Amino acid sequence: MTTNENYGQPAVALGAGSAPMPLLGFGTWQISDADAPDAVGFSLESGYRHIDTATMYRNEAGIGRALADAALPRESVFVTTKLPAENAGRERRTIEESLTKLGLDFVDLWLVHWPPNGQAAPEVWEQFIAAQRDGLATAIGVSNYSLSQIDELTSATGVTPAVNQVRWGPALHDPAFAAGLAERGVVLEGYSPFKASNLADPTLVGIAEAHDATPAQIIVAWHVHHGFVVIPKSAQRDRIVANAAGARIDLSDAEVDSVDRLGSAS
Repeated sequence: MTTNENYGQPAVALGAGSAPMPLLGFGTWQISDADAPDAVGFSLESGYRHIDTATMYRNEAGIGRALADAALPRESVFVTTKLPAENAGRERRTIEESLTKLGLDFVDLWLVHWPPNGQAAPEVWEQFIAAQRDGLATAIGVSNYSLSQIDELTSATGVTPAVNQVRWGPALHDPAFAAGLAERGVVLEGYSPFKASNLADPTLVGIAEAHDATPAQIIVAWHVHHGFVVIPKSAQRDRIVANAAGARIDLSDAEVDSVDRLGSAS
């Protein structure tokens, strides 16, 4: 984990040929295409440099408008989108349509959104590898995959996903799973960090009070401390700014340990 000069914030390496991935991202699930230009535009104004979307969110065109209006250098914004499981077999068409809507020549990360039919689906992963080779995505990964499913992809193709995006937060903290990903060189990215947490938990509230912060900000800081990517979502300007501020809170090791233990208590 290092502070990347293109983003001005902490980022994690994804391997040769891929852009580093900012640990703080802006999630866009349930933000409509009509609302996306304003929400994403404000997130970029507020310093976010990582935007997470998906084909199934149906807001890629709106995000594309925000990116165009922001007119930031391409290397200063990390963009992720995802293939719906039901689009297995139509991988190339899907990524090309996503790029058209986003107004980009490539995405920084393309994920298999869910295991197709609950299976690892190496045949889908082969198409992701081809898309990466052809320059449509600089990094490729998966979402909601188990360790055994990731191993199946690696065994079948020789290529391990760079990222596994999963539902994550203090109450879901599973050190064995996190360690398993790390051992495989897979970056853990957490979504729905607040929905997966009890924001009224006394541990989070106490640490937040010590830092003159909110429990939500402590959750963001906890992710960053661990080197987990986190993508909080909000369409409200004050919360967008507040979530970003959480990434700048420096937690002590003892505070992080206290938050970690919420996983074993759930």
